[in-house]
Amino acid sequence: MKIGVRGFVAIVWTIALTGLSCSSEPPPLATVIAGATVLDGSGNPGELVSIRIVGDRIVEVGDLVPGAGDWFFDGTGLVLAPGFIDTHSHADRDLARRSDALAAVSQGVTTIVVGQDGGSPYPLGDFFEGLDSAPAAVNVASYVGHGTLRRLVMGDGYQRPATRAEVDSMRTLLYQALDAGALGLSTGLEYDPGIYADYAELLSLTQTVSAEGGRYISHIRSEDRSFWEALDEIIRLGREAGIPVQVSHLKLAMRGLWNQADSLMAVLDRARAEGIQITADIYPYTYWQSTLTVLFPGRDYTDRAAAQFALDELAQPDALVMSRFDPDSSYVGMTLADIARRRGTDPATTLMALIQETDGSATGLGESVIATSMVEDDVSRLLAWPWANICTDGELNGRHPRGFGAFARVLGRYTGLDKALLLEEAVRKMTSLAARNVGIEGRGVIREGAYADLVLFDPDSVMDRATLEDPHATAAGIRSVWVNGELVYDGGRSTGKRPGRVIRTPR
Repeated sequence: MKIGVRGFVAIVWTIALTGLSCSSEPPPLATVIAGATVLDGSGNPGELVSIRIVGDRIVEVGDLVPGAGDWFFDGTGLVLAPGFIDTHSHADRDLARRSDALAAVSQGVTTIVVGQDGGSPYPLGDFFEGLDSAPAAVNVASYVGHGTLRRLVMGDGYQRPATRAEVDSMRTLLYQALDAGALGLSTGLEYDPGIYADYAELLSLTQTVSAEGGRYISHIRSEDRSFWEALDEIIRLGREAGIPVQVSHLKLAMRGLWNQADSLMAVLDRARAEGIQITADIYPYTYWQSTLTVLFPGRDYTDRAAAQFALDELAQPDALVMSRFDPDSSYVGMTLADIARRRGTDPATTLMALIQETDGSATGLGESVIATSMVEDDVSRLLAWPWANICTDGELNGRHPRGFGAFARVLGRYTGLDKALLLEEAVRKMTSLAARNVGIEGRGVIREGAYADLVLFDPDSVMDRATLEDPHATAAGIRSVWVNGELVYDGGRSTGKRPGRVIRTPR
C-alpha cells in the first residue's frame, strides 16, 4: 500500500505517542521517493523518475517499484532536488544550541559552510570533533578565518601590516587548520583585524592554501567606495597564487555603483577567460547586515565627512535599521532617522555617537544594523551570472530574514519563465554549482552513489515568509528534507534527527 509523506509521519507519531515498541521489527530496506519531478542539480530539465535510498546514499534512480519493507514517499506534483548547500553561513555562532538548524533545513538547506568573513572556530579540529560527537541536523564544512589567525598571532596590536615572522606564525596555524580539514582560507577585509592586512600578507597565505589544494573566499576590502580596486585585488590573488577565489555575497552597495551589474560581470568574465577560477555567492535581498563601523573604512568615527558620505551614498537614515544596540535595546527595530529624532541630533552626529558608545567598549557592548544599499535590478542580474551560487550569509537566530528565507525567496520570487532564473538553473545554483564553487564532492547532485541529501518542495507554493518584523518565519512549500538519508524536516517541523556530518577536505 502506498502512503504519502503526511501519512507516514502520522504513523510514526502514533507509534511514539502510544508507547508501542518496534525495536523487534527489522529496519526498512530502503526509502523510495516516487512521483516527483526530479531536478538532479545539473541544470537539466526535470524528469519523472523515482529514487531509492539505502543508508546514506542514493542507490537507484529510474522507474522503481517499492519493496515490501520500504518507506514510501509520494512526491506527486512536487519537485525533488539535491539538498541545498549554503556556501556562506554564520550558523557556527549558534549551532551548539540550535542543533536542529531549523533556519537552514526549513528552507531546504542540508549543508552549511561556516568560518566566513575571516572568522572561524579555533582550534578548528576541536570544533569538528565536537560535531562528530554531537552532530547537528545539517552537514558542516568550514574555512579557516584569516582574522582569527591574525588576532591569535598579533593580539590587540593588529592595526598595522604583519611582519614576516608574524605571517610565518599565521602560516603555521593555517597548516594546522588545513590538516584538520578546512576548505581553505576566508577573509573579511572590511572588518578588524583583516582590514589592516597588506597584499603581501594575503598573497603569502593564499599561496600556502593553494599549495595544499585549498580555496580562498573573501568579503572583499570594499563593497562600495573602493569596490573596483577590491575586486582587482581578489582577481590578482587568484592569478598570482594560482588559487580558486570566491567573492562573498556579491553586491553593488552604493548609489554610485547602482545599475553597473553588467560592467561587474564583464570584469569577472574577463578574469575567467584569463584562466582565473573566480566565482561568487549571493543572497536575494537589497539590504545587508553588518556593523556600523564598516561605514567608516578609515576607522575614524569622528569623521563627519565620512559619516555624511555614508548616509548620502550607502544607506539613507531611514534605510538603516538597528538590529542590535546593547547600550539601549529599545533602539532595536528603529531606524537611524528615528533615533536621531528621539535624541534631537542630526543623523550624521547620531551615527558617530552610536559607534562611539559601543566600539572598543571594555564592557563588550555591541551593535549591528540592517541597511538597504542595493537595487533589485542589480540583484536579479547578478543572481543570473552563471558562476554565482546562492547563499544566506545568515544566522540560525539572526534578525536578517535571509537566515530563514534566502533559498525559498529565490525559488518563489526570482524563478520562472519571466524571472531571472528558470527553475532548473535556480536549483543548479543551490546545489551542484555551490558544491563546485567551494570544493565539496558527492553532494549537490542526484545520481547513484551520491549522498542522500534531498529536498522535496512544491514549486507552486514555495516562498519565503521571513521579514524584518518576523525574521524567523519558516518558508512555505518545503515539504520534506533528508540529510544523509534521514528525514530531518517534514510537514513544517523538525523531526529531531541529527544525522549531519563534518565535511573535511582530505589532504
